[in-house]
Amino acid sequence: MKEYKYTINGTKYEVAVGDIEENIVTVTVNGEEYKVEMEKQPEPEKKKPVVRPAAAAAPAEGGEPAADKGAVNKNNAVKAPLPGVITDIKVAVGDEVQVGDTVVVLEAMKMANNLQAEKAGKVTAICVSIGESVMEDDALVVIE
Repeated sequence: MKEYKYTINGTKYEVAVGDIEENIVTVTVNGEEYKVEMEKQPEPEKKKPVVRPAAAAAPAEGGEPAADKGAVNKNNAVKAPLPGVITDIKVAVGDEVQVGDTVVVLEAMKMANNLQAEKAGKVTAICVSIGESVMEDDALVVIE
């Protein structure tokens, strides 16, 4: 049994903390015994492993391989606004797009984000594939 002495607002208290059985503890304050129920400690969450498909050199939708990331003019690219995973590619190389057309669907923070063409033009390169993880400002689709 542990004993403590407290002074709260000028009043002295002698507190003895007894044995703890499950979540009930016996506490004696100035000779008067109390049964105190303690809140149970929450069990720590077990982290689940995140398994994502490997972003291999698999062909993009439409059977065309994703463009070589080093050989593309990325100045005209639709870029990832935040990190996420590509869940769908709505265009193919050679497609004509208008401003506001959805070109890629990016899943980020458990939400699907439709990324739209910022200008009209022709899709000249697709820099990602479905299932690929991307970082903020990564080039996704080049429109010229």
